[in-house]
Amino acid sequence: MSTIEQTAPAASNFLRTIIDEDVKSGRHTTIVTRFPPEPNGYLHIGHAKSICINFGLARDFGGRCHLRFDDTNPAKEEQEYIDSIKESVRWLGFDWGENLHYASDYFEQLYQWAEYLIREGKAYVEDLNAEEMRAYRGTLTEAGKESPYRNRSVEENLDLFRRMKAGEFPDGARVLRARIDMASSNMNLRDPVLYRIIHAPHPHVGDAWKIYPMYDFAHGQSDAIEGITHSICTLEFEDHKPLYEWFLENLPVPSKPRQYEFARLNLTYTVMSKRKLQELVQLGIVSGWDDPRLPTLMGIKRRGYTAAAVRAFCETIGVGRSDSWIDMSILEECVRTDLNETAPRAMAVLRPLKVVIDNWPAGEVEEIVAPNHPQKPEMGSRTVHFSREIWIDSDDFMEDPPKGFHRLMVGGEVKLRFGYIVKCTGVVKDEDGRILELRCQYDPGSREGIHTSDGRKVKGVIHWVSASHAVNAEVRLFDRLFSDPNPDRGGVDYKQFLNPLSVERLSGCKLEASLAAADRETRFQFERLGYFRQDPKDSLPGQPVFNRVVTLRDAWTKK
Repeated sequence: MSTIEQTAPAASNFLRTIIDEDVKSGRHTTIVTRFPPEPNGYLHIGHAKSICINFGLARDFGGRCHLRFDDTNPAKEEQEYIDSIKESVRWLGFDWGENLHYASDYFEQLYQWAEYLIREGKAYVEDLNAEEMRAYRGTLTEAGKESPYRNRSVEENLDLFRRMKAGEFPDGARVLRARIDMASSNMNLRDPVLYRIIHAPHPHVGDAWKIYPMYDFAHGQSDAIEGITHSICTLEFEDHKPLYEWFLENLPVPSKPRQYEFARLNLTYTVMSKRKLQELVQLGIVSGWDDPRLPTLMGIKRRGYTAAAVRAFCETIGVGRSDSWIDMSILEECVRTDLNETAPRAMAVLRPLKVVIDNWPAGEVEEIVAPNHPQKPEMGSRTVHFSREIWIDSDDFMEDPPKGFHRLMVGGEVKLRFGYIVKCTGVVKDEDGRILELRCQYDPGSREGIHTSDGRKVKGVIHWVSASHAVNAEVRLFDRLFSDPNPDRGGVDYKQFLNPLSVERLSGCKLEASLAAADRETRFQFERLGYFRQDPKDSLPGQPVFNRVVTLRDAWTKK
């Protein structure tokens, strides 16, 4: 069951309608769904949609949702992936309770059912190699041919299958196939493979098995063993549905789950193929499966996305049967909406330029109380320090500004957020003409509001940090990993669309003193800059690293 309480009526969709009708008709008294990942990689934002659907429907109808690992290929599965999947589901806010399962828990039963099909004359051991089987399979317009081994006797098939199980044959030497229909218009029914030989240790059952069931054979039967009522999957499994049902009809299974398909999530400016995500990791293009630029749930969690924002996104895009593309900006706006409400404010200077306020008394520090959130007094306040030397962002000063520039310039005035109005009186440069610092004067009567002592209004307001109180930090400005909205369009190498500006690492950034003890789970709005979160992996005591979660507004709409 989910740990999340339903606070508002859930949006209607075709799956909810089906389940509602099943409950009303008495077809099912308890709704049981499942989220069945293969542990061969990290989960991504597309899986979040499936997680929210399956756990959400079980929650809303008072049922339960199982977490089941469909772990049928030890050559690609690792304990690391199992652990990360558990962490991702919990992070999203869902809990499977006592219903943690593995397809490998059912290997003995699946094996017995495979022997049952052999005895019923509905399965046989195949000696053709993979290339030969492809040739015999036919095409979408031509029927397949029957294997010369298709009519082996039951006794010979049982003997060979048991010897496969005993590890007598090498990988690829033989497979077990269902005997269905080599002329079927559905390629999945043309004698599909049920078992193959793999001599590899399994992360859950060790070296107990030398043969492993195919996903299509294990999946539906695992649903039946667990009493799943609604087997919900994405549309690419629609063509597999007749095979799913064939197994259930031809085996003595304890229940008959039904499969329903919904459209998968297609998100712009990213790739969500596990194979391609793994390639990005293996080639060192990203730092790992949890790189903050990846769409993996561990990546977006590390970057600073909140689980609430991801759930809101999944609710926003809805559940349908038609494939469509969702723009990345919708996900980012869900993150902004959530963080705008929950993130305390702070000031940070990413590209520091020193300002010396000549008429401020040397050594004097003024403590200014600033609200943590301008619209939420219940979030409290913090203290910022004002002193003779401060840092401002170098982008907030121009020697020769264009018309309409309302920040600092020589002879110009600007309001320091929460502080005073200052006027730039001069620039100090090195021998190469590079600006070292600005000299300014402050207006003692301008502490409140945006007017000078003599009543003039100042248009520009900039952020700043006291030089003697600043916290030094590294800040990483993450952007979209790809510059093209559809890098995975096919026919081209998706890597050619990698965004060379997907991350900018800034050292020597200056943060206000309140961030010295910032909790790593807290997301902040750095005023005028965006939303940031301390990196939970790379930050060290006294050496914080902050990730930009998302900008304050969509910067891609004009690109």
